[in-house]
Amino acid sequence: MERRSELQSTLRIEDVPTVRAMVAQKLREAIMSGTLKPGQRLVERELCEMMGVSRPSIREALRALEADGLVNTVPHRGPVVSTISLEEARQLYAARAVLEGFAGRECARLHDPEVARRIGEALTRLKAAAAKQDLVGCLEAKTDFYAALIAGCRNAFIERMLKPLHDRIQLLRITSMSQPKRINKSLREVTAIWRAIQSGDADLAERCCVDHINAAAVAALDMIEKSSAAKEAAPSDD
Repeated sequence: MERRSELQSTLRIEDVPTVRAMVAQKLREAIMSGTLKPGQRLVERELCEMMGVSRPSIREALRALEADGLVNTVPHRGPVVSTISLEEARQLYAARAVLEGFAGRECARLHDPEVARRIGEALTRLKAAAAKQDLVGCLEAKTDFYAALIAGCRNAFIERMLKPLHDRIQLLRITSMSQPKRINKSLREVTAIWRAIQSGDADLAERCCVDHINAAAVAALDMIEKSSAAKEAAPSDD
């Protein structure tokens, strides 16, 4: 009887989503979709009213998002949606190029038709969303494309390391993908990745992944530099 009780205690499912977890997920989705924009203040009272939850739930959710790098607490302003500095962006894209290049190589080497199919489906949805100028649809399809690519390399450590990088980079992707020239170029780049994986060419898949990330980095860094210059040129409120 004691053994049965011990086993029941070990196996019992207790992991029911908490209010804090649900609030954090909703806020994460709002940040990822661009509804809550980089630099925007996250006022507890306003969030409580909008979401219909208590302040402790909001505070716990904001702390969880801060740990993920999506929220930052600024002195005298409180929590804000994180922004990414020029140097942070350089480091993010450099790390991503190494990790995602490996993921692409492994996907092609393993040459799993199901993985190629999932990547291809995400690419098809991305092209359709781009044709309709559906930014949210583009972001969702791009997220699915990378998720299929990363899962396809079958390396849990690569997946764990890339997820927080993609979460931070999403803050930049919202703006960069709204630029017609960049989205069209990006489509050509990710199509090349898919074709290399589909053909099982590991060297080419790695090279295409790295080239895509380097091109994305150039666009993102240029965007950050222009934004910084515009802020410096803007008249002061003082």
